[in-house]
Amino acid sequence: MTGYGDAHHKEQDAAISVELRTVNNRYFKLVLRASEGLGALENEIESLVRQQVKRGTVQMNLHVTRQPKPDDYRINQVALESYRQQLLGLCAQWGVQRDVAPQDLLELPGVVEEDRMAAIDPAEIWPRIEPVILQALEKLQRMRQVEGDAMAASLRENCETIAANLTQIESRAPLVAEGYRGRLEERLRKITAEHGVAVETADILREVSLFAERTDISEETVRLRSHLDQFLRTIDMKESSGRKLDFLTQEMFRETNTIGAKANDVEIAQRVIEIKAAIEKMREMVQNVE
Repeated sequence: MTGYGDAHHKEQDAAISVELRTVNNRYFKLVLRASEGLGALENEIESLVRQQVKRGTVQMNLHVTRQPKPDDYRINQVALESYRQQLLGLCAQWGVQRDVAPQDLLELPGVVEEDRMAAIDPAEIWPRIEPVILQALEKLQRMRQVEGDAMAASLRENCETIAANLTQIESRAPLVAEGYRGRLEERLRKITAEHGVAVETADILREVSLFAERTDISEETVRLRSHLDQFLRTIDMKESSGRKLDFLTQEMFRETNTIGAKANDVEIAQRVIEIKAAIEKMREMVQNVE
C-alpha cells in the first residue's frame, strides 16, 4: 500500500531528517538514499523497517547534517604556499611590485578544506537516527491504515457480489439436469414420430443420470463458499495476511472456472462471469496487502 511519513530532529551538534514513501510491490524492497557515510547503516535500517512493513517498495531519504566545528576547517599550507610562489613569480615577471596577502589566496580552490561528513561515525550516531526513523514509520503506518481500511471495505463488497451470485448458482444448479431431461425427451419424441423408433425410459434415465454427473458442481460451490468465508475471516486478522489472501483468490478463481466449465447452463455461465470479474478486482488489490 502507498503511504508517506517524515520526521525531523535537531540537536546541538546535528540535524536528522527522515522521509519515507511506500509504493505497491508484491515483495519487500528498500531503496535508501542517505548522506555520505551513512550507507553502512543499511542493514540496521532495513531490519527496523521490516518490523512494520512486510510488502512494498520503501523509499527512504535519510539526511544528517552536523553542525560545523572549528576542527572541520583546515588550511592546506602546501596549496597556499604554491599559489603564493606562483603569484610572486608572475608579479616579478610582469614587473609588478606587490606583496601577496593571505586574503587574496583563501578563496582559491583547495586552500581551505572542509571536512564535516568524515567526522560522522555511523555506529555512534545510529542510536540518535533510530527513533527518528520510528517516528516517520508511525506516520507512514497511519496513512497506510486509512488506505487499508478503504481497501478492506472494497474487498468485502466484492465478496458480497460473489456470495450473491453463488447463491443464484446453487439455486439454479438442480434445475439444469431437469432442463436437460425435458430437452432430451422432446428431441426423442420428434425422432420417434419421424422414424417410429421406440426409446426405453431406462435409456432416458441413464442418459440424464450421466449428464447430471458430468455437470454436478456441488463440490465446487461448497469449496468456493468455504474459500469465500476464509477470505472474509482473513481480512479481519491483525497479523500479516496478504499472501494468504492472494492464495485464496487463486483458489476461488480456479473453482469458479471449473463451475463454468461443468455447469453447461447459460444462466450459470452469466453468474460465473460476474464472480470472475469480482475475483479479478480482488486479486489486484490483495497484491498490495501485507
